[in-house]
Amino acid sequence: MKKRLRLQKAKLDNVDIQLLYALRTDARTSIADLARSLNMSAPSVSERLRRLEESGIIQNFTIEVDPKILGYSLAFYIRIRPLPGQLERVVSMIVDMEEIVECDRVTGDDCFIARAYVKSAEALEPIIDRLIPYAQTNTSMIQSSPIKRRLPPLVENV
Repeated sequence: MKKRLRLQKAKLDNVDIQLLYALRTDARTSIADLARSLNMSAPSVSERLRRLEESGIIQNFTIEVDPKILGYSLAFYIRIRPLPGQLERVVSMIVDMEEIVECDRVTGDDCFIARAYVKSAEALEPIIDRLIPYAQTNTSMIQSSPIKRRLPPLVENV
């Protein structure tokens, strides 16, 4: 049943949308506090959360860490194009590199776009050096992020 629900396009009502926005603001908000803010009972909020999780709309309750506070002052995008026959090896290498915090497989000239955090520009070199025997790379330093990760539009435009 869970798989079938995930394949269908989800229909969100106004309460679901309010609940998602409240969780986006603070995913640690208690069920009781969510219920109060939505003028609902705690069991009703729990049921909605369960339904949103089962449908796949909510996949994780997580934390956000500021890499700069941990000393990772530089962020880079690394565009990666594996050499012929090296795709699986490059994927395995990317997965094993802790400096790479997210990676997407993309269409176009490159195969992957990875986001990496390092403590200095010199710390980027060993990452690139590990990849270049098996892939072409191109890096771009991230100066700022005017839009942080956010929810997609929750209400359809008419």
